[in-house]
Amino acid sequence: MKKILGILLVMAVLLCNVALADNLEDSKALFDEAVATLMTTDNHPMLAPGVTFDVPEAVGTYEELEQLEDTNPDKWHYYEYLDWDTSADATFPESPADGAKGKHVICIVHGAHAWTTCYSEAFQAACEAVGMTCDIYDPNWDQSTQDGYIDQAINEQPDAIVLIPLSADHAAQQFKKITDAGIPAFCSNTLPEASAMNFIRAYTGPNDWYQMRVLANQLGEDLGGKGGVAYITHNVGGSPYYARCFGPMSELGSKYPEIEHLDIQSPGFEASAVKQVVSDWITKYGDKLNAIVLADDSDQAIGAAEACKAAGRDDIIIVAAGISKQGAELIQSGDLSACSYQSCQGDAGLAVRTVAEYFNGEDIARVSFIGTDIINAENVESFLPCQW
Repeated sequence: MKKILGILLVMAVLLCNVALADNLEDSKALFDEAVATLMTTDNHPMLAPGVTFDVPEAVGTYEELEQLEDTNPDKWHYYEYLDWDTSADATFPESPADGAKGKHVICIVHGAHAWTTCYSEAFQAACEAVGMTCDIYDPNWDQSTQDGYIDQAINEQPDAIVLIPLSADHAAQQFKKITDAGIPAFCSNTLPEASAMNFIRAYTGPNDWYQMRVLANQLGEDLGGKGGVAYITHNVGGSPYYARCFGPMSELGSKYPEIEHLDIQSPGFEASAVKQVVSDWITKYGDKLNAIVLADDSDQAIGAAEACKAAGRDDIIIVAAGISKQGAELIQSGDLSACSYQSCQGDAGLAVRTVAEYFNGEDIARVSFIGTDIINAENVESFLPCQW
């Protein structure tokens, strides 16, 4: 009897190993098919591989760099680069390497927005294409609600959790909780503080700083290296706040020292509120206001454009992070000079690609970014129809 039971046990193990091998083979086939065929609505690959960047050496400690002027790029090193001490990394859950097919992922986003809707739909489509299932939780921009969703997700014991953190400096404790629970944690879209990477298996998303520096260089050329610039920010405290304001400001400060930085305001994303701020700037600064840098190319851009039109100021150059349907239309009409290409579908796709590669037993980069372009009147048609 014992001999029969032993034989049955061996057979069960062999069958299990065969099933796991079959699942991995199926997973890789699904992955390859998804990478080759899944496209964004503007006809770019949704599951394109990520881009990596070298991290330059910091010229001082965080405390030392904080004392520098906002226009000095060195000040923002620890905001821009995920330059963390890898020797302090937590012990990450090891990949089962048995395939992404059948795995369940919970994605916790930041809040309700047209961009988030587009991202969420793309995340679901990408998961389905590689054989995974997913749930998406939306805390609607509330930190305590997002923390509660993390607790809920941990209790549900998914195979992985993907989080878009609401606050860079709160992210470390969020990801530590996930990793300590034995669940692989992936950060998407919004950069956390560098120390949070000690608890994050991988970060994927846009290189906001790089994109905004490239956009700022274009603006500096358009201004001829002179003039006055004002800034409308993203939500205060998140990584886009720093990247989309102090990225272009410090780039202009280092490359175009004759440019004057007039003001920074954070009115949110309502077009009417932005319109009022820009109208006040036009009244206050007059001809000294030559350009405006926006964190958003949709409602913020609409408000800024309306203010400039109302004041008869078609000479003010407006650039923004993008790209939305409204932003593309404003570029076509000439009201917006240029914006960065930040694919929300590609953002979701890279997150799903990385999670799938992890379950397929592939080596994954700790940090990888979606690609970028600068969109203007000459090339906007190549990025239509817009994703959101």
